[in-house]
Amino acid sequence: MSSEKMTSFTLRQGQLFDAEVNNIELNGQARRRKRQVPALQMTSLICTLQDHRDDVNWCAFSGNLLATCSGDKTLRVYNTRDFSELPFSPLSGHGYSVHCCCFTTCGQFLASCSTDATTVVWSMASGEIEAVLEHPGRSPVRICALSPDSAHLVSGASDGTLALWDFPSKQLHRTGGVNDTTLVACSFSPCSQVFITGSTYGDLRLWDLNMRQLHAEKNAHDLGVTCCTFAPSILSGGQVVQFRLASCGQDSQLKIWAINKFSSGGYRMQLLHTLTGQSAPVLSCAYSSDGQLLVSGYVTACSFSPTAPLIATGSMDKTVNIWRLEDGCRGSDGKPVSGKSARTSSEGRTSAGRSKLLVGDWSEEDVSAWLVEEGLEGLVDKFTANNIDGTELLCLTKETLASELHIESVGLRNKLLRKVEELKTDSVCSGTPDEFLCPITRELMREPVIAADGYSYEREAIESWINTKNRSSPMTNLPLLTTLLTSNHTLKMAIGRWKISH
Repeated sequence: MSSEKMTSFTLRQGQLFDAEVNNIELNGQARRRKRQVPALQMTSLICTLQDHRDDVNWCAFSGNLLATCSGDKTLRVYNTRDFSELPFSPLSGHGYSVHCCCFTTCGQFLASCSTDATTVVWSMASGEIEAVLEHPGRSPVRICALSPDSAHLVSGASDGTLALWDFPSKQLHRTGGVNDTTLVACSFSPCSQVFITGSTYGDLRLWDLNMRQLHAEKNAHDLGVTCCTFAPSILSGGQVVQFRLASCGQDSQLKIWAINKFSSGGYRMQLLHTLTGQSAPVLSCAYSSDGQLLVSGYVTACSFSPTAPLIATGSMDKTVNIWRLEDGCRGSDGKPVSGKSARTSSEGRTSAGRSKLLVGDWSEEDVSAWLVEEGLEGLVDKFTANNIDGTELLCLTKETLASELHIESVGLRNKLLRKVEELKTDSVCSGTPDEFLCPITRELMREPVIAADGYSYEREAIESWINTKNRSSPMTNLPLLTTLLTSNHTLKMAIGRWKISH
């Protein structure tokens, strides 16, 4: 690693509607754009990783790891505390260039894809290969993406074919694709029910888990798409659910899209912003975990850490730069925090409650201690009076906060729900695969069932939810078309195998 030095690139910060970023130069050095922009964010280059022997094609963060992949056929995995390489790194299992890599939400597994026509799943506990997924047709695989619920993995190839895999079983679920093009970009929506692909023809296409094409935005980027990524937030109102998407391309443009899902099941894609002025193709883009920042670059890869104010960028000069946001970085409550304090808040959140394996095990006293820790001590009496334990905490909604707990302040309700969402994210990073946890209780499922929204839940939890929540989906808030529940035998067997091995 190089010694620490100070430099800057410009980050444009704003609401989710206009979260924008100026470009990172290919060599990692900074340049201020001569344009009128909102307040700029300073960054410091804290280290440069120089272990790869060919172009760095992708980089990805989990909660405490950074993975990079390269044309040198390897992946390298680093601890984000000091960016030391893990003992089992580098990972060598591909026969040709590795184009992309991504973590499961909890960071237990890493997936990578390669010109050798395979997608490999690696264990982050040992560095061993868990599975080798051979792409149908044996075409070079250019892109792969895992759904946020870690239930599915999609891979896209040079011949335009797509393969959708059931991730817990590592079995092929569906195939599809687009003729006469190369798929180079892919991202799952935050609800995990749809994903988008981008190709060298310049089109963006939206797909569901049955590999049905829901929408095609042709010529989204005239000279070809290079990257696309969903924002992590879901906006809902009335009968419409909205996602935000960023895409970039060889046309030197970064675009922000709204994707609307209607209660009828239809989708519509609308261009919100086109950011021009870049002098070269924009090769990569990434949202921060709260959706408030978007970074794009001439560099081949960029990624935000989900737990610390860090950005990693990879380049054709074989290096990976690690940047720290130094000024104006926003914490989970929306208030500016420094890079140092942001790291402390993400790494040092420990309490009697958080020390437990699953939040669903928390007692009422644990919940009260957590409220005090998070600066919400004014709610302790209400929670105690209503006997809110860990399980009840994870089931809170805006409606229950208003009607049952009588919390009148909209801002306070939103702050509490943000804290609960952070808690859910933190709680799954304990060794249990996220796909084995019920989205409602965040506990290991015993009788997983599939609901009409396509998600798997613990039977008792979803039945209770349906009986008390007016038949709305816990994940999307949209009405469930039917209350029929189907046993997920495949997931149950996978959980059983995992329990035996652990």
